[in-house]
Amino acid sequence: MATVAAKREISSAENDELSREAKRPKADDKNGEEGGNESEWENVLSTFTMSSVLSDSAREKIMFVHGKIADHDAVVVLEKTPIREDSLAELFRGSKLRLELRNDIYSSYRLQAPPHLNEIKTTVVCPATEKHVKKYKRQESFLVEETGEDYRSITLPYIQEQSLSLQWVYNILEKKAEADKIVHDDADPEVGFVLLPDLKWDQKQVDDLYLIAIVRQKDIKSLRDLSSEHLPLLQNVFQRGKEAILHRYNLPASKLRVYLHYQPSYYHLHVHFTKLGYDAPGCGVERAHLLSDVIQNLQTDPQFYKSRTLHFPLRADDGLFRRFKEAGRL
Repeated sequence: MATVAAKREISSAENDELSREAKRPKADDKNGEEGGNESEWENVLSTFTMSSVLSDSAREKIMFVHGKIADHDAVVVLEKTPIREDSLAELFRGSKLRLELRNDIYSSYRLQAPPHLNEIKTTVVCPATEKHVKKYKRQESFLVEETGEDYRSITLPYIQEQSLSLQWVYNILEKKAEADKIVHDDADPEVGFVLLPDLKWDQKQVDDLYLIAIVRQKDIKSLRDLSSEHLPLLQNVFQRGKEAILHRYNLPASKLRVYLHYQPSYYHLHVHFTKLGYDAPGCGVERAHLLSDVIQNLQTDPQFYKSRTLHFPLRADDGLFRRFKEAGRL
């Protein structure tokens, strides 16, 4: 299974998170619509020439590879898909085993599964920019302390200078792309949102469920922009999102982790819905903020996130990290 992503600028993000915008299907002249047919994807990597492995994780079974397709820089992301319970009978019946070790009651084998049960989820970013390559390259990270004043004097100017394209987000909101994947659509311009699966989730099992709620308001960049006036929006996303997931996937709210990232991987407010127990990228305490806590904080203090000191990780090669160093904040 392979997807091809369009060239797009990327904002600050952790190395272990694949930002959704780097996984968009290539738009070409169709303004975000998925194009081509199955045969077009089959040989997309036939001319790929590898230059280096940017990073990898044995625990997450994922690898980021840099190279070229024809004359274009490309990043290929290879990720082993989870074993599905509904495929176990066929896996046991149709696989070949090679004995490696036997000791008393213990035996170790190499299992060769049928090809269709041994897929590698593949994301191709082409043409890839220098920012894509840096994003996936293994880098040392640092925890940054950002006051409200730091945000206004350092972070916000940096974000505004980047002029990052959000057209792929607007394509989703306007149903020009991924309309068939939408789980819930609230068209209200003030409290509405679109809920759909994140491309990190292959949707073959709920154990690694991952959905994104993208709000319709276009002037909310991140947690820092939120105030008590946004409570109806946040409460609507929280309640309706959980209801939609229960209805579609039969997963109760008590099994969900609902949170926002700061810093986010793109600056249009969105909320993450993942299954509790799934170690989703970016769900650690240094970056994830539970939506229930965000709502309660704003009920207590209407301007909580305007003045609150927030901590978040940045990689050593991140432009925002350099700005904090230049300002003497690191």
